[in-house]
Amino acid sequence: MIGAAVAVVIIAVFAFTQMQPGKESAGKVDLNSLTVAELQKKAQEEGRVESVGMPDSWANWVGTWTDLKDKFGIEHADVDMSSAEELAIFEAEKENATKDIGDVGQSFGPLAESKGLTLPYKTSYWDEIPEWAKDDNGDWLIGYYGTIAVITNRKLVPNPPKSFADILEGEYMVTPGNVAQATQAQCALLAAAIANGGSETNLQPGFDFFRKLAEQGRIDMGEPNVARLEKGEIACYFVWDYNALGYRDQFKANNPEAEYDVCIPADGSVQSGYATIINAYTKRPHAAAFTREYILSDAGQINLARGYATPIRGSVELPDDVKAKMLPSEQYAKARPISDFKAWEEAAKSLGTKWQEEVMAYAK
Repeated sequence: MIGAAVAVVIIAVFAFTQMQPGKESAGKVDLNSLTVAELQKKAQEEGRVESVGMPDSWANWVGTWTDLKDKFGIEHADVDMSSAEELAIFEAEKENATKDIGDVGQSFGPLAESKGLTLPYKTSYWDEIPEWAKDDNGDWLIGYYGTIAVITNRKLVPNPPKSFADILEGEYMVTPGNVAQATQAQCALLAAAIANGGSETNLQPGFDFFRKLAEQGRIDMGEPNVARLEKGEIACYFVWDYNALGYRDQFKANNPEAEYDVCIPADGSVQSGYATIINAYTKRPHAAAFTREYILSDAGQINLARGYATPIRGSVELPDDVKAKMLPSEQYAKARPISDFKAWEEAAKSLGTKWQEEVMAYAK
């Protein structure tokens, strides 16, 4: 009898909790059943979207945030963090979610879905998205992609490298980024592997490349960030082409004397996309989904291109002034997309450990 009474109490408490306003799980919202007009209305009622890993300076996200506020009255705030940190905060906060949407590297999209951290939404542009750039139901969806490039401070390196081979012959410090957590840094490792005869299934040439730099005492151990780059504390940095070009122009605008070179390594590089993931526990699911909808619109795709990223929708016609800002197409001759995504996804799980063992253990 005592057990039955306890059970009745538990059931009653559960039912009461479920009936409380605002307690319905965001995971029960079927975003794919809504029209864009219905989604927009509900998004405007929520009135705000909180993102992670989508700062103003990355791929011109500021253009989209400005549009959402000016055109639809949707306020925004972002906390910048790596792909791994984005998944971690979604998982840690759960029902106490403060964040609604994140932008993660390609390999982190399926991982987020497998952890139950995503809320599906396909957008009205679903049929225009390549199969490799989305999952089956919209749990993750790539909005743009980039190519690993090298940005070099010409004041520190008068003869900027044009390839991985050139870098190995130099005497300056090199900043690879946080390989344990950041997709950008992980893809720099893959790019080094490809340039030296490796692939997604053979990353050893990439580890060997960076190990040689470590043995030479040329791995920059400082925090890899834009502030250090602009202050002249970073000589040579592996970043996505859209980041590199944006930084170059930003620094020049801030200081006409600044000189930065940007190139795609001539001996090989890799292209990869970034995917939006809607937090399964979000308190503002419609605002998050409408944000993704806008990112995939013509205006949203052009915003990303103004930040030098390559839009995922190839049908979008870019303005001439945007086209003029890009690197010459011939620089991309030996750049290729990830061809064995499953192998890369598996390899990414252990990159942090291997990086410590095969590269940082030899750093001077």
